[in-house]
Amino acid sequence: MILIYALGALSVLLPVLLVPALARRVPGVRAGRTAQRLRVAVAGLTAAFGRVGAALVVLLAGCAAVVAICWPLGEALASLEPQVDHPVFDYVHARRVDAWADVNSFYTALGDRYPLKWVTGVAAVVFAVLWRHRRWWIPLVVLPLQFGVEQYVQAILATMVDRGHPPTDLGTYPSGGCARIMMTFGTIAVLAMLTWRVPRGGRVALMTGVVTLVSMEGYTRIYAEKHWFTDVIGGWIFAVLLFGVTALALLVAEGRIRPPVERDTPAPHRVTTGT
Repeated sequence: MILIYALGALSVLLPVLLVPALARRVPGVRAGRTAQRLRVAVAGLTAAFGRVGAALVVLLAGCAAVVAICWPLGEALASLEPQVDHPVFDYVHARRVDAWADVNSFYTALGDRYPLKWVTGVAAVVFAVLWRHRRWWIPLVVLPLQFGVEQYVQAILATMVDRGHPPTDLGTYPSGGCARIMMTFGTIAVLAMLTWRVPRGGRVALMTGVVTLVSMEGYTRIYAEKHWFTDVIGGWIFAVLLFGVTALALLVAEGRIRPPVERDTPAPHRVTTGT
């Protein structure tokens, strides 16, 4: 019984410790080269299609890449159902406490579509007002868009993998609750960073908060018996990948990914010989 509560505490502590630790890692040469290649690719797409067109290409190609990664991942996780999911489900089910189950059921509802529709709608209007002197339409488009992107990409994966669900609920692979929280609150966090000059520590704190919410959602989905354990693992990976694609598309539309600065190379010295 103590193990279940300890895992609940870890779902909060691990993101709080790991995200700032990972953020402190200064990008090296390899990351710099990747960033340069990304800027070159985005510059080419923007020149060909404009910012909005380039952002749409990034979003569609990114979603296809997410499906290409998460489809075989889902098949691999589904094969672990007898060895992993059933024992975890039985362990939790045998040790459920009504009071703690009520707490988990209350929190896990945050990842449902209905409350997040309201969060998405209110946030879209608020940021549109805050952006009234710039591209105000971007929040009005990107926030509802991220909601729809998660819904349909998750539905595609659920159909392709088709692994079934626990006997107590209809949740399947990948955990949509984890992905919806990551997409909605992550997009809000990115818009906040674009709206105000948030210092680096503030940006890390925002993303730490978002990842913590996602981690807690995964734990509560397992305790509330809405998902298999591996559904949640896949949901976490799916959430990070899809959010990364959405955030990149948003930055491209906003023009925050600029082409690399070409360094001036000195002209070669002309060697002259006397006659």
